[in-house]
Amino acid sequence: MSLGICLIVLLAAILHASWNALLRAGRDRLWSMTIMCIAIALVCAALVPLLPLPARESWGYAALSAVLHVGYNLFLVRTYAHGDLGQTDPISRGSSPLLVSLGAAAFAHERPDAIATAGILLVSGGIVSLAFQGRGIGRTNLLYALGTGCFIGAYSVVDGIGVRLSGTPVGYTVWMCLLWGVLAPPVYAALRDWRSLVRGPRETWVAAGGGIASLTAYGLIIFAMSLGPMGPVSALRETSVVFAALIGRFFLREHLTAHRIAACLVVALGAVCIGHAG
Repeated sequence: MSLGICLIVLLAAILHASWNALLRAGRDRLWSMTIMCIAIALVCAALVPLLPLPARESWGYAALSAVLHVGYNLFLVRTYAHGDLGQTDPISRGSSPLLVSLGAAAFAHERPDAIATAGILLVSGGIVSLAFQGRGIGRTNLLYALGTGCFIGAYSVVDGIGVRLSGTPVGYTVWMCLLWGVLAPPVYAALRDWRSLVRGPRETWVAAGGGIASLTAYGLIIFAMSLGPMGPVSALRETSVVFAALIGRFFLREHLTAHRIAACLVVALGAVCIGHAG
């Protein structure tokens, strides 16, 4: 994978870790993600008139991805409700590069070389190991976490194929994210009510800022998948766990255990392998 694509994905990983750190203090993740989606929809609606329309062949992929993103949001909330974030999130994020690689091989005929495959396995293994720091995980928690990983893998493959058919990576991203953002509030209202969306300005602006950062991060990933293989791009994206650990240590004063440091080093080694793969 070229240096340029690697740098784009690493920038996306930093943004992903940053908005996750920004929202970490919030406890109502369904509300936070819905506000994020509203902010994403507003930004995309403003950009739509300025961008070319994606090719018709990609429209179905954009619509399917938007639905999968809403499913991911709902499944993620259920995952957090049933399990410890420190256990479930590494399983969800760590399993997705393997699932993306399998999906890319099945539907886009992409097969990474040996070095890239080793890098994907190291990244996934290092992240998943964070879930097992001297404790087991219940079957229900494991199933929800793996289900969330399946949604990540599914929408990543769909977007990887869709953006290549679109003829305009930015236009595809904006239209897909606009659809996703429009779908999220009615789902929230069906689960709760419209009135509970209105909260204090500070937490609303924090969530909205996280949405804009999320849009930028995933837009970079979609652009990278238009140029590079989906599996390695997905794995390199999940190096955000390393940046999250650094942000937690230096800005949030969180303690870094030996296990976490070792896992981050394994993930970093995997990233090096992906960067040096052909």
